[in-house]
Amino acid sequence: MSRLDRVSVMPEPRLPFDPVERAGSLWSEHFGDPTAMRLATSIMRVQQLLLAELDAALRPYDITFARYEVLVLLTFSRDGYLPLSKIGARLMVHPTSVTNAIDRLEAQGLVRREPDPDDRRRTRARITAEGRTLVTEATKALTAIDFAVTGLTGSEQDQAFDLLRRLRASAGDFPEHPSPFTAG
Repeated sequence: MSRLDRVSVMPEPRLPFDPVERAGSLWSEHFGDPTAMRLATSIMRVQQLLLAELDAALRPYDITFARYEVLVLLTFSRDGYLPLSKIGARLMVHPTSVTNAIDRLEAQGLVRREPDPDDRRRTRARITAEGRTLVTEATKALTAIDFAVTGLTGSEQDQAFDLLRRLRASAGDFPEHPSPFTAG
């Protein structure tokens, strides 16, 4: 099924009304202009909806999207390993969450912990051959559903990315100057 076929198939609504629009109306009555609140709330709600769909697509692989992100990050690293602290910083998660994810991935044989030879106080995670195989298969499952971003055309997805990138930059996620990783 192509992206256009999936876009035309409307899923069954979860609620009989738009909860963000309703909150915006109530916000207007109580506090004033709802514009920023509606956008922030919409972004958070979309994140929850996407995460639920992504986790569902990954369920056959017995991993969550959070653990998938760890595997992808390790796959993309030059030597297949990273210190746990760097994983947490790049994924913006608490050290406890990284430890929990690595514990589960290690129990599945997808990563292994090893001491960092450059700093004995640090532990790093290394992706295993099984982890590389799983991330390849899981990626096929996620790309088959267009990472759950099915309500927008490719052009609209690019526009949304650009707008959200500006928000991330203004929040200090990364320097605002052009990245060598983006075209144009």
